[in-house]
Amino acid sequence: MKKEQIQELFARFEAASGTIKGVECWSARELQTLLGYAEWRNFTTVVYKAREACEAAGEAVSDHFVGINKMIDLAKGAQRAIDDIALTRYACYLIAQNGGSGEACHRLRPNLLRGADPEAGSDRTAAARRRSPNRS
Repeated sequence: MKKEQIQELFARFEAASGTIKGVECWSARELQTLLGYAEWRNFTTVVYKAREACEAAGEAVSDHFVGINKMIDLAKGAQRAIDDIALTRYACYLIAQNGGSGEACHRLRPNLLRGADPEAGSDRTAAARRRSPNRS
């Protein structure tokens, strides 16, 4: 993957972020697509491994992986709620780290805990671990 492709992937990752209770977070469903997983059931296996890694690191899983519902549009204007997970930056890092050997995971992983510029050297691990959508 070329440098430009890595920067585009990182820019798409940053653009997918949202905010819940003032905390930067990502939708697991959107991250699934970004990392190249076609099916939710396959991606949830990776999320489970990332949750285990979070716990093994001594972090509260509930601070980084928060269950949410997301509304999707159906035919004729109807909507339906589907399960999703709000992820902190640290959770996204753990998912990329525990994901498959796909190139997107491999290339995105080293940049997830850095600043907005993938070339920046500022490690945001501690800050990412302190913030949680569950904390007010």
